[in-house]
Amino acid sequence: MEQLSSIVGFLENKTILVTGSTGFVAKVFVEKILRIQPKVKKLFLLLRAKDSASAATRLYDEILGKELFVVLKEKWGSDLSNLITERVTIPVAGDISCEDLGVKDDQLRNEMWSEVDVVVNLAATVNFDERYDVALAINTMGPKHILNFAKKCVNLKALIHVSTAYVCGEKAGVMNETPFKMGETLNGTFDLDIDLEFKVMREKLQQLKEDKLSEAAITAAMKDFGNKRAQKFGWPNTYVFTKAMGEMLIGESRGNMPLIILRPTIVTSTIKEPFPGWIEGVRTIDSLAIAYGKGRMECFLGDPNSTIDLIPADMVVNSIIVVIAANADKPGETVYQVGSSNRNPLKYSSIPLWGHIYFSENPWTGRDGKAVIVGKIKILDTMESFHSYMSLRYILPLKMLELVNIVSCHYFDEFYTNAKRKIDVVMRLVQLYRPYLFFKAIFDDKNTGKLRATARNSMDSADGFHFQFDPKSIDWEDYMMNVHFPGAVKHLFK
Repeated sequence: MEQLSSIVGFLENKTILVTGSTGFVAKVFVEKILRIQPKVKKLFLLLRAKDSASAATRLYDEILGKELFVVLKEKWGSDLSNLITERVTIPVAGDISCEDLGVKDDQLRNEMWSEVDVVVNLAATVNFDERYDVALAINTMGPKHILNFAKKCVNLKALIHVSTAYVCGEKAGVMNETPFKMGETLNGTFDLDIDLEFKVMREKLQQLKEDKLSEAAITAAMKDFGNKRAQKFGWPNTYVFTKAMGEMLIGESRGNMPLIILRPTIVTSTIKEPFPGWIEGVRTIDSLAIAYGKGRMECFLGDPNSTIDLIPADMVVNSIIVVIAANADKPGETVYQVGSSNRNPLKYSSIPLWGHIYFSENPWTGRDGKAVIVGKIKILDTMESFHSYMSLRYILPLKMLELVNIVSCHYFDEFYTNAKRKIDVVMRLVQLYRPYLFFKAIFDDKNTGKLRATARNSMDSADGFHFQFDPKSIDWEDYMMNVHFPGAVKHLFK
């Protein structure tokens, strides 16, 4: 990869369209751009909203008003208002599930087509258990709509589509940075027809409506349907299946456009910028860790010897910015996997170990004002051991409660229903997350390695400092104990 004169300099006078602007990574991206390059021309921030006024409200309430922007505010002071409101950040009411991204303002749409240099797609529904119709609209057809919009941008230099490394499904071994071929499945066949998927989805939805089911029943049925369709072709859930199909659609239709598919692994709290420990949106490891800290969990499920691939959000954002500069005006499709399992693997067993140490030294304060004492956590290393544990600890007592409830003329109906619902939720979540608790793959990052070299070898010596995203630099114990756990407690579970 050729040497760049300056990554920060490249951003000067550029106009960038960002989709999914209220998302976790998107906010970190917007903050970084504004902090390091105030001479960026414009940031068009696409927000799902009914009109421009609603979009502007979301911009301030859900993006600029967040604590994440405190460093930016301290840096620019009173000038920040001018930087943001008068010329740079422009909220755009729209929806990626619609043609032309749902932008109804003709003047604004034409302005975007004439000025946008770079499109960064960070929009997605990341719910593993999403309705199939919703996931298809956002994760599969959304990228196609964004690609079509980008093709109309006369000055376009690159389209960056942020996907997920877990489009590989449950494969074991080394996962290469290769794009999907249209119709490719994880079963080794090429019989996936995306048009047919939309057709069967619409037919299923129509059938459910004709059956006059409640909206809740329709939602549950569409969630199950999506997972069944995913598993038919080798993917474990609706999320990664629809993300993979999104990659296929834009890969096939890109033409000569410079298309970059960026696949991060599990994105965690910031390690450095704008300050350590900022996070938004609960990840699996965070919900488990906090449940344990609150004394609500005594065991973790998963293979203790497996590798859990984490990458801090600011490192992901740094890779996105370097990708933009390095691939601008270079036709072709390139995949970059951004993770840690290849260069700095972290064992799954370390998470409960460090969680025990952290919450022993920094105990959670319960509702009664007393410190919650946590015990050493038990790791259930097979699904069989998990099912045995659940049966003895919860399911058998629930069956006894069911009998008592029957003989007492349903006196315990409410208690029994709530207990059963909680157990059903746990069992469904475990089924959804099982592939990642016993994950056996490592993500190759040769392309990303070349990208890191580009930042280090930039003619601007400051680039190596501004755009650090080498996971080898992470001391995992220090990061989890002094950055991530405290950040999760502060920002996710106040």
